[in-house]
Amino acid sequence: MSQRTLVLLKPDAVSRGLIGEIVGRVERKAGWRITALELRTLERATLETHYAEHVGRPFYEPLIEFMASGPSVAMVVEGERVIEGLRTLAGPTDPIAAAPGSVRGDFGTVVRENLIHASDSEESAEREMKIFFPDLSS
Repeated sequence: MSQRTLVLLKPDAVSRGLIGEIVGRVERKAGWRITALELRTLERATLETHYAEHVGRPFYEPLIEFMASGPSVAMVVEGERVIEGLRTLAGPTDPIAAAPGSVRGDFGTVVRENLIHASDSEESAEREMKIFFPDLSS
């Protein structure tokens, strides 16, 4: 079953010059296709909508500040089991727990600045794609 998902390459991935490496890993996965991609500095309102479920948590404000600190890459990826696959490719949030071969396992340094976001479910993917690519038809 083909799916679509949102992927964000966070400001640390961009500033460290990892866009090509991470996009290359996505492109080399057989059957996956990038159907939208944009480099942009995310506005606070967009980030507040995206991270609304975390309001009130201690990491919320530092997360918003980090995500607004520089450009990010937003992209939509389509393919077979792409939601589950991209979560595996990203690796766990803690880079020490992330397996070698995953983005966070290979390049991660700290939990908060963890290089990549990938939607965790079909529902999240739909909601998040609408935030970052509102003109993309369903």
